[in-house]
Amino acid sequence: MAEHATDLTGIAVIMTLAVLLGLLFMHLRQPAIVGYILTGIVLGPTGFGLVTSTESITVLAELGVIMLLFLIGMEISLRAFVLVLRPALITALAQIAIAVAVTFGFRFLLGWTVAEATVLAFIVALSSTAVAMKMLEEIGELRTHTGRITVGVLVAQDIAVVPMMLMVGSFASGGADWGMVLVKLVVAVGGLAVLIRLLVRRGKFNMPFTDVVRGRVDILALAAIAFCFGVAALSGVFGLSPAYGAFVAGLVIASSTLRVEAIRATEPVQSVLMVVFFLSIGLLIDLDYLIANFGSVLAFVLGVTAIKTVVNVAILRLVGQPWERAFPGGLIMAQIGEFSFVLAAAGWQVGALDYDGYRLAIAVIAISLLISPLWMVTVRRFHDIAVNGITDLRAALAEVYAEEIGGIGRRVQVMRVLPYLARRRSRALRRGWRRSRVERALRHKMRHAAEDTGALALIATADAYPPEDEERDVKRRDPGA
Repeated sequence: MAEHATDLTGIAVIMTLAVLLGLLFMHLRQPAIVGYILTGIVLGPTGFGLVTSTESITVLAELGVIMLLFLIGMEISLRAFVLVLRPALITALAQIAIAVAVTFGFRFLLGWTVAEATVLAFIVALSSTAVAMKMLEEIGELRTHTGRITVGVLVAQDIAVVPMMLMVGSFASGGADWGMVLVKLVVAVGGLAVLIRLLVRRGKFNMPFTDVVRGRVDILALAAIAFCFGVAALSGVFGLSPAYGAFVAGLVIASSTLRVEAIRATEPVQSVLMVVFFLSIGLLIDLDYLIANFGSVLAFVLGVTAIKTVVNVAILRLVGQPWERAFPGGLIMAQIGEFSFVLAAAGWQVGALDYDGYRLAIAVIAISLLISPLWMVTVRRFHDIAVNGITDLRAALAEVYAEEIGGIGRRVQVMRVLPYLARRRSRALRRGWRRSRVERALRHKMRHAAEDTGALALIATADAYPPEDEERDVKRRDPGA
């Protein structure tokens, strides 16, 4: 019982710190999920060890994945997605194909198995929808042509997660039944294509019990979540991923008249589960492994981020997007996605990844998400500098980080001046205190002197006016006295 209470106390402390760090990163105009991941890393089993068992967190994280796909499905505007369907699908498929080709090239150098190379390729191919949409919003491109094509590609990647999960699951020990895998892929992709086509043609429609739940936030939230998990369970019964069912449920609600109300009603639950999801990512990171293999992990992160940036920009240009859309879109999709964690966990569970490969994948994904905003800012500044004609690397670096260097310089100057200002302030306070003591003593003497002077004046007045003279003066003023 005491151990159970300790675990709950640790979880409560971690959740509180996660929220505080999330608010701090939002104040710094960075994605809040960076704060959630850092909280898990610092306070996890290999950090300060506030939470030593992550089983309960992992279960909630899996619920968070289902809710995340449900939310993505609800927020998709199918009509807007259809407008960018062709370039988005081509870009997503090209990203996956190139990731597979590059990973299989490394397979021969590093001795990876087919299953391991496939899982790692899927992990690398995906980008983070949550981080990308946050960055699009920060630079004011979310509702522009750049935002539409980028979000379209991200949605296509999220759709591709379902067949990826099916393929990763096929690597379970005992061999893969490729015939059954192919059937599931056809059913999943074909069924999704048919559903999207029907929903686009039909337009907005009323779901059952719409009149009953409309305007009642509590009932609507319960109904939406029940619909999500009901379709997810049905998908799991038929041998498909529960995440696939959750995504389909979100698409159905997105095409109904309850879309706006449902999103608003389920946001609190989704937010809590999302915090838990990204917390679990930090809890799963092995700090000992990260410190021991920091060079390798950093090389993987920088290599994947740079290659993904170049590949994304090139593919967007090849599908007809102008440079001013392809460049920011390629930068925004340079990180590795949150669903890559799900693929890594699934690959480890079925034996496609060994423990070291799993720890490497988790570390690379987490650091990729952490440095994504910094990477985008840096590369965009380098691009602007190159356009201005600066080709020297040292000059370019100085120009790129001029604002930060200037800010650091100002802070250094302030830190140097602070001791001098503190000494001056201290001397001024001491002088003021001594001056106030002197002034108080002087006022005290003057008050006593004034009292003495007043007494002498009374005596002088009494001497100047004897009683008989005073009586005479009174009678002169008042004859009747």
